[in-house]
Amino acid sequence: MPARSRTPDQVRADIEAERNELASAVEHLRGSLGDATNIGGKLKEKLPVVAGAAASAGFVLAGGIGATMRYFARRGRERNERVRVGRWSLLDRD
Repeated sequence: MPARSRTPDQVRADIEAERNELASAVEHLRGSLGDATNIGGKLKEKLPVVAGAAASAGFVLAGGIGATMRYFARRGRERNERVRVGRWSLLDRD
């Protein structure tokens, strides 16, 4: 149908029909994607696990494992040190 032969009422009716089809398509998408996009609800169910994983990942990314191991390794080698000046130190020998 050529565009010039349609009346304004026919154009309005076509626009209204397209709006209705679009609204039903949007409702259909909301219904089918509603559960897939509900991230907040899924996160609340598994909050303790997610919090633990986030804390562990932050510890590892901050170098926590290496720093902890260096701390314990150093404690095993150190003696009771009284004063340290540069590379020299005075030790309290038991």
